[in-house]
Amino acid sequence: MTDVSDLSAIYPAPSPRVIAKARPEIDGHARKFIGLSPFCVLATSGADGSVDASPRGGNPGFIHVGGPNLLLMPDRSGNNRIDSFRNVVEGSGFVQLIFFVPGIDETLRAGGKGAVTVDPVLMASMIEFGKPPRAVLRIDVSEVYFHCGKALMRSKLWGGERVERSVMPSIGEMIHDQTGLGERESQEAVYARYETQL
Repeated sequence: MTDVSDLSAIYPAPSPRVIAKARPEIDGHARKFIGLSPFCVLATSGADGSVDASPRGGNPGFIHVGGPNLLLMPDRSGNNRIDSFRNVVEGSGFVQLIFFVPGIDETLRAGGKGAVTVDPVLMASMIEFGKPPRAVLRIDVSEVYFHCGKALMRSKLWGGERVERSVMPSIGEMIHDQTGLGERESQEAVYARYETQL
């Protein structure tokens, strides 16, 4: 495939309803879904054209709806790579989020222009796990829409059998094997460390 027309030959045009479901603002349904969501994936693009997708989580509603076109995402302790925030600051600033709610197969997508802020009043209003965020991603939302549940239904994400954690080495063991750096932490040690770093 080298041209959009090649794709059009195998994919029928989307229905008017599929096009119309993309809304220019956060309505009551989207607001409720975001309020129930403890997890999302944040996608950003860098100045060099690279793309980053990063998992984000917290208590349900950890991403705040500041208005019909405003989302506020607190940034919690992580690996300090700051790939997403570097992309927002140096790249196009465009971001996309996909929100998940355990038990609901549909997902919610929101996109717009992001900016990073360290406004102390805003950060003080977002204390979670006993700590303020290190920064806040402010997203001026331009498009919001619900995705059908087919992908999550196919994957049986919420209803399928859980994989036992023991089938994989701990993340500490895997990274040590890959890099030779750090300790070969057991999964128990990793969980204990996570408890103090949320």
